[in-house]
Formats: sequence, structure tokens, C-alpha cells
Amino acid sequence: MRSYLPGAVGVSRLSVYDTTAPDGLHGGTPHMHLTCSEGYVVIAGQGHVQTLSGEGYRETPLKPGTVAWFRPGTIHRLVNEDGLQLVVLMQNAGLPEAGDAVLTFPVDVLGDPERYRAAATLPGGADLGPAYRRRDLAVTGFLAMRAAGPEAFTEFCRTAAALVAPKLADWRRRWETGPLEVTLETGRQLDALEKSDPAHLAAGGIEVLANPTESGKHGMCGLLETYIPVSS
Repeated sequence: MRSYLPGAVGVSRLSVYDTTAPDGLHGGTPHMHLTCSEGYVVIAGQGHVQTLSGEGYRETPLKPGTVAWFRPGTIHRLVNEDGLQLVVLMQNAGLPEAGDAVLTFPVDVLGDPERYRAAATLPGGADLGPAYRRRDLAVTGFLAMRAAGPEAFTEFCRTAAALVAPKLADWRRRWETGPLEVTLETGRQLDALEKSDPAHLAAGGIEVLANPTESGKHGMCGLLETYIPVSS
């Protein structure tokens, strides 16, 4: 069984893109997670995060020391004003990597699963051009959605749910064998302690990832260094 990070979270270090999007701002690709909360710990630079949700549109300043987080169903876009770097915490480690995100492409792309897949998939390699083009297409859709009002956001949610429907069985398997199992293990430990049985404490110890598991990955919001515990 994989030895997960505490709470079965995913951890990455993110250097937010600093190139110019169609509206003149620098930053990442707006997108929504459908089952995972996400948190930011700002470690360097300045910027803000734009969010669009059932609560409406907001802009939240980000500076070193800020911690911000949001629930599933929150479209978010990082804006880099000066060297913005974050530590990103993702709920349900494994699900974000398995596609728990829908990008805010224009409605004609969102409504066609094949066009969406083609626009969302990067070819790999060191060239950042495809990542920036993907970002720009999503920003175009995001700006149109904001201008259109709450009904456009509601329709995006419906379309996003339809897009990910084929992945749900795999997501459930990943959740059951990872985050859910970690939570259930806490319950078993509580049961043992209530019976004055501390045997599980003998399995304590420390594990270390001295370096990122992956570096320079082209994420939706910037260059990623990800920390993924190996299976044991």
C-alpha cells in the first residue's frame, strides 16, 4: 500500500506562468475541480487568484504568508504580478492527476468531448507554447462566462459533469484505495486505543522525499514540482 502524505493530500511547488494572456494579465489557466478542494501557501512573490463560483466573482490578493483554499465547484485562475510561487495542497491525492479538472474553454469546445480532449491535452516536451495556447483558450472562455452571468456558470457546471462522467468509476476506485482507506485507518486506530491496544504505534517512523518526484511539469497554472510517495 502506498504510504500517503498526511491526510492523503497531494503536494506541489508551483511557479506561476508569467506570460501574457488575452486580457493582458500574466498567469495560469482557469479551471474547476469537481471533487477536490485545493489550498495555496504563498512562499514568494505577489499576485492574486480570480475565483468564480456560486458565490459570484472574487479577486483574492496573494502575498508571502497567505494561505487560501477553496472547495470543488470553484473556477480559479492565478494571476502573477511579481514572481508568484506557491506550495499547492490538493485533496484526494491521485484524483487531480486522474483528470479531476475541467478547463473553461469556449462553449463550442466544451460541448464536444473530442475537441475538448484535443484542446486540453499537451503533447509533452520542453516547449511551453502548447501550454500557453491552452491557457489562452481557457481565459477566452472564462472571460465570456464572467460577462454572461450566473446562468453561464451553471451551464458550465452541467457540461463539466458530463465531460468527466466516463472517469467516475476510476475516480471512485482511487478514492476508496487511497483517501478513504487513510481515513478508515484512523477509525481503526481509535477503536484500538479504546480497547487499550497501542500495537499500531510500533509501526511509527519517518519517510522522506528529498527531492521532487517530478520537476518542470507543465501544469495548468505554471511549472510544477510534484511530490508523490512511491508505493511500498
